Amino acid sequence: MIRFEERPLTSTGQRSTVLGFGAMELRGASHRVPRLLDKGVAEALLNTVLDEGIRFIDTSIDYGESEELIGRHIGHRRSEYLLASKVGCPLDHQPDGPSYGPLVHDYSPANIRAGIEQSLSRLRTDYLDLAQVHIGPSVAVLQRDDVLETLEGAREEGKVRAIGISSTFPDILDHIDLGVFETFQVPYSALERSLEKYLPLINASGAGVIVRGGTARSVQAKQIVDSRADSPADLAFDDLLDGDDLQGFLLRFVMTRTEVSTVIVGTASPEHVRENAQAAARGSLAEDVYAEAKRRLDRAGFRTSDPTDQGF
Repeated sequence: MIRFEERPLTSTGQRSTVLGFGAMELRGASHRVPRLLDKGVAEALLNTVLDEGIRFIDTSIDYGESEELIGRHIGHRRSEYLLASKVGCPLDHQPDGPSYGPLVHDYSPANIRAGIEQSLSRLRTDYLDLAQVHIGPSVAVLQRDDVLETLEGAREEGKVRAIGISSTFPDILDHIDLGVFETFQVPYSALERSLEKYLPLINASGAGVIVRGGTARSVQAKQIVDSRADSPADLAFDDLLDGDDLQGFLLRFVMTRTEVSTVIVGTASPEHVRENAQAAARGSLAEDVYAEAKRRLDRAGFRTSDPTDQGF
């Protein structure tokens, strides 16, 4: 088992391993975007996550069968990990049905309370370490639907221990300014840095940063570089890898941001879990390597501009 670096996740004392597991790949055949898994793979995968020392698992009501599989296969190991799920999601998923249903989020108190109860039942637990508002709605919607009051009520009942949000443009700054969320789940990677300038602001508000989309399989990452870089030749990292493959390097790039509490990486392969764990165990990049990687990213066209810089 790897002893990963642990970082503060919430201001109330929760700490997470810097590498987390994103469980969307466990969504199964009934999800609107099916992901077929062989029998036995989910059990092996989830136990590998814990056996490798990963202590943060992120899932959602609308990740198909994900919550049910987590509860079934590692519910008995509940004390070994922080468990995060989402609220505001539709509740019409039928595990044995032919389709998932429409993606219509509902932030009403009744749906949030029902969603928490459904998650607890599926996950075979009596509390969530973190309940995250999914696909972060505007502040106006949060206030109209009494979202925070509903979640605070769930916390008082002991069903939720911390409250976070999955956020991005155009509302992220408004979400930060509220000063009430204990975590922000954001898309961020070496190849998608538009939210980079917001990471210190999130920390300054007292919240932790959960990064999704922080890496990709090496072949996929190479394809992204070649298709999106202004000058792919300027983005060669071979001399910086120092034993990493490109996937591991990109993971460590994100880990180097001290504002980041955990990087959640999803996969359906136990072997990929082990590869990610080995890369994360090497820790953050050296300061000079990180600086040079950023310089090459900027030169190749992967800059930190965002829609708010362009007037829309």
